[in-house]
Amino acid sequence: MADGRSTLTEAIGYAGKPAPVWQKLRFDAQQQAQLEPALASYLNATVLNHDSFAEALSYHLAQKAGGPDMSALGIREICADAYLADPAIVAAAERDLQAVLDRDPATRTTLQPFLFFKGFMALQTHRVGHWLWGQGRETLAFFMQSRMSELYAVDIHPAAPIGSGVFIDHATGIVIGETARVGDDVSMLHGVTLGGTGKVFTDRHPKIGNGVLLGAGCKILGNITIGDEARVGSGSVVLSDVPPRCSVAGVPAKPVGGACMKPAQTMDQKFDMGL
Repeated sequence: MADGRSTLTEAIGYAGKPAPVWQKLRFDAQQQAQLEPALASYLNATVLNHDSFAEALSYHLAQKAGGPDMSALGIREICADAYLADPAIVAAAERDLQAVLDRDPATRTTLQPFLFFKGFMALQTHRVGHWLWGQGRETLAFFMQSRMSELYAVDIHPAAPIGSGVFIDHATGIVIGETARVGDDVSMLHGVTLGGTGKVFTDRHPKIGNGVLLGAGCKILGNITIGDEARVGSGSVVLSDVPPRCSVAGVPAKPVGGACMKPAQTMDQKFDMGL
């Protein structure tokens, strides 16, 4: 565990050069504390009393996940250990937050996803659990997964690596299996399943490329690959590989429309059927 707040801040590399997303978060917190005095104490505790994004995030995750089984302080120490050992976790969280701001028209300030959006919070909890898994601390990683599932209705196996700049919208019902992989700049909506097809003990879950858009309720099953910047329609069931920049939909999913470009960034779920 870090010796103190300044140690974590300096180790992550923020001392004297705050990251833009952190500057925006502090500005939004200060503004809202003035506009809504009833929340001033809460905003000070979660954002304004901290020296860096890493500190604020570890505090907030811990306050959410703490309980009778493990105190908030204990979880905050675990988060701090993870961030000190691997600052890339914090960098990924910053990119995730920016992704929400860029892609979700319902987001008005950085405070919404940071404080209230369970897709963002679940993903950051998973990042700490994934780090624990990599350290061989599997039982504690499963504890974090369990708390994530209880709090946010999101179930991601701690072994699954997830890239940065990932946007999970609404998040309820997300399931990601042990041997799944998710690339950078992916967007997924609620009810997405990255699952297996049966009782297979080896590599059995999907591999999602960079910049992929996964529509609400889609099910991607088996050790298959969804190519970079592909798009999967809502409610689809995907059972075979999807080429890059291909749109698929249906049960089972089949190619529809023409090629797509940067679907995760545009969040465009309307297929061009060439009509």
